[in-house]
Amino acid sequence: MESASQDINLNSPNKGLLADTMTDVPVDTAASARTSVPEGLTLAEEEELRSELAKVEEEIGTLRQVLAAKERHCGELKRKLGLTPLDGLKQNLSKSWHDVQVSNAYKKTQETLSQAGQKTSAALSNVGSVLSRKFGDMRNSATFKSFEDRVGTIKSRVVGSRENSTDSLHSPSGAGDKPPQDNTPF
Repeated sequence: MESASQDINLNSPNKGLLADTMTDVPVDTAASARTSVPEGLTLAEEEELRSELAKVEEEIGTLRQVLAAKERHCGELKRKLGLTPLDGLKQNLSKSWHDVQVSNAYKKTQETLSQAGQKTSAALSNVGSVLSRKFGDMRNSATFKSFEDRVGTIKSRVVGSRENSTDSLHSPSGAGDKPPQDNTPF
């Protein structure tokens, strides 16, 4: 391979492995420096396990490099298609919301809230009709009728005094030829 900037053929058997970008996988030096054989293992079994461990660690490093190359390639494809990270986020959120909506927990919660809403609506309707009836009873009571009569009396006094004052305003002599206007807000 000539350079690190060379295109990576993801279909090749080397799948993105660049010789000059390979990194060593750290090995636990304390474990490899140990000279005593763990209990129950022979020296040959320990060597075989260490060899297998080194191979697995090397494969992990290789897989990390392949994954990084595939992620770069994926990002490049998305860029060429005009897909932004926001589009991906929207798609993920949409899928997640759909998954939530089809879940049993969501359906049960929705059903429970619907029933609670219906019961609350019925209770509020009952409260409204009770209040309406109570206000009707109160309006028909003797105390309210007495209060209503007093307000009516006060209103007629205020309106009457207004009419007298407007008559004297319209005509300098106090005897106008126009009938008085009723400008009361009541």
